[in-house]
Amino acid sequence: MRTYVDVHVLQTVPPSNLNRDDAGTPKQAIYGGVKRARVSSQAWKRATRRAFADLVDPATLGTRTKKISALLAEKIASRGGLAPDDAARIATSVLSDLGIKTGKKATETAYLLFFGRPQLDRLVDLIEADLPRLAGLEDTALAEAVKAVPVRETLGTGHPIDVALFGRMVADLPGLNVDAATQVAHALSTHAAEVEFDYYTAVDDENLREDTGAGMIGTIEFQSATLYRFATVGLHQLVDNLGGDTDAAVGALRVFLTAFTTSMPTGHSNSFAHRTAPNLLTVTLRTDQPVNLVSAFEKPVVANGHGILACSIDKFAAELTKTTTLWGLHPQLIVSTYDTTDASEHTAAALGTAVSFPQLVDTVTAAARDRLQATSR
Repeated sequence: MRTYVDVHVLQTVPPSNLNRDDAGTPKQAIYGGVKRARVSSQAWKRATRRAFADLVDPATLGTRTKKISALLAEKIASRGGLAPDDAARIATSVLSDLGIKTGKKATETAYLLFFGRPQLDRLVDLIEADLPRLAGLEDTALAEAVKAVPVRETLGTGHPIDVALFGRMVADLPGLNVDAATQVAHALSTHAAEVEFDYYTAVDDENLREDTGAGMIGTIEFQSATLYRFATVGLHQLVDNLGGDTDAAVGALRVFLTAFTTSMPTGHSNSFAHRTAPNLLTVTLRTDQPVNLVSAFEKPVVANGHGILACSIDKFAAELTKTTTLWGLHPQLIVSTYDTTDASEHTAAALGTAVSFPQLVDTVTAAARDRLQATSR
């Protein structure tokens, strides 16, 4: 049975340029007839994936790269004590069965391939005992000798949690595709937002007293915003991607909740030190469909005596209630982390009793585990 975990975040960000376009301008979108600050889903997914390494052993995670052959060759050389050239020949021969187009460099694929580091280790396991013999073969004999290595099966099973969550598309080999268990929306400001310019100068530290003027002059564009962020995890798909392992799926959900909530894209981070903590986190568990509540902000929030953030929280809570009462989309669980100081009675009722972030993660993962166990009976 389908089960979705919806993650809603409201987060204020000071002057910053989290995610810029090809001209260096902070990304924007028109929504509700006005320009909004925008952070692309790709930017926040990458920030989330990078945060995974702080929560689990990086060696168990995946990597997205054109250099799968070089990585495999490094492992072969290390395990077999082979010369780099011999290891590279073996790696190339082993991976040739994939039939993936090569890039501008013969040692690289034409596009980024997302796979697990442990999957490469398992490939080496299959040929480790035979490495000395393989290193001595000519190219044609080597290709024939490794033809039976189950490369596609090895890369198509035993996915790390990041591949299971975010999926994989291989244009040349659809059999290696992994349907993503997670969808991430572009973050949008709840209000109209304009791009501003920071004009800066840098002084040459070695200037003499009579030297005048700046050593460098430039501008950086930036925005300030209260962002609405949304992601949803299909638990049923996550379990399927992890080979039916419900414990692994619950563990992956815990990692995702923590990483997505607390991560931040790093664009121009040295210039703006923009990293903030979320102001509201609401997680719902649903059995009907994911519900992105960005429509709460179709009419842009306007600053008043209570500020944009407080008004955004109230509008979010009202939209959550409306999707339930008007459209019959009933969450099985609603749990929130936020400061209740200025929350209205209606907002508190809609969002439920506020709990700490660790409590929220524990509550959601426990409910997810119960749901998965119930549906597997």
